Amino acid sequence: MIEATRNIKHKCVISLLYSGGLRRSGLLNLKLTDILSDKMLLKIRQSKGNKERYVGLSKYLLDMLRTYYKEYRPKEWIIEGQKGGKFSATSVLKIVKASARRVGIMRRVTPHMLRHSFATHHLESGTDLRYIQEWLGHKSSKTTEIYTHVAVTDINKFRNPLDVMYSTNPSSEVTITPPNSG
Repeated sequence: MIEATRNIKHKCVISLLYSGGLRRSGLLNLKLTDILSDKMLLKIRQSKGNKERYVGLSKYLLDMLRTYYKEYRPKEWIIEGQKGGKFSATSVLKIVKASARRVGIMRRVTPHMLRHSFATHHLESGTDLRYIQEWLGHKSSKTTEIYTHVAVTDINKFRNPLDVMYSTNPSSEVTITPPNSG
C-alpha cells in the first residue's frame, strides 16, 4: 500500500499508521514537536486512555516526513488539512481505502487494520509481547494477546517493519528507549 501511494502526504498517513501502530486519532493528534528525531521516537499524546507513550520512528519514515515537510510546510500538526488545522478522520479513511484498492485488496480495509498489522508483524519478527503492549498503549496484556495466534520468542531488540522493507543494511538493529520522563 505504501509503494502504491504516490502523494507524499498520503504515503505519510499510511506509513505513520502502520509504522507506529497508531489509531486514527493518534495520527490526527500528532504535532510537529512530537517527532523526536534525535531519539528516533514519536511521542503519542491524547490517545485512548489519555496516556502519553512513545513508539519507534523508522529511518525510512523520518526521511519521508522530511520530504513531506519541505513540500507541504505544515504549521502545527504533522498531517494538516488543505487549509491548515487538523486533518479529518474521514480523509484518513479515504486514503487507506484508495491505497488498498490500488494494490488489489478488495475486502473492507480500515486504518485500524494497519495497527493490527503493526502488532502482528512485530510478533512474527519475535518482538516480546510486553513491548508491543507498551507501543500500542494497552493497559492490559489481555488486550494485546489477541495477536498471539503467531509464535512469540523472547527478543529484546526489534527492527521497525518499514526499516526491514526498505533497509540497505539488513543486519542493523535499533533499540528503542523512551526518554526520561522525570
